[in-house]
Amino acid sequence: MIKITDQEIEAVSALEPLNRYQYVIKRIADNEVLYSLINQKGSWAISELEDNKLFPIWSANVFANLCALDAWAGFEYKEITLETFQEVLIDFIEKENLLLNVFPVGIKTGFVVDVNEFTRDLADELNRYH
Repeated sequence: MIKITDQEIEAVSALEPLNRYQYVIKRIADNEVLYSLINQKGSWAISELEDNKLFPIWSANVFANLCALDAWAGFEYKEITLETFQEVLIDFIEKENLLLNVFPVGIKTGFVVDVNEFTRDLADELNRYH
């Protein structure tokens, strides 16, 4: 489990959505895990914005937990390995015609991007490591 200081939580949460997106890409590339929210019935936390359905992701469980409120109250974070994301979740996201909501904060939407752009950006970042 990744340890994040209160100062980092505050600083990153205060960033503009694009900067939080860039942070998430780097952290997922570093740790090869990401997080979303799921309820006890196994349903993912999906939100809507202008006729689009959004699948939220974060780089750490603490950030996901901070969004388990209002419509997502009672949801818990779910750790997703990069391998599971690539082999299982991408198909689900595409089949359901979802966009990614990268690092929402509270009830504010994060950086909204389609899964193809996200996976391309993540692949670019991962290539810097190898």
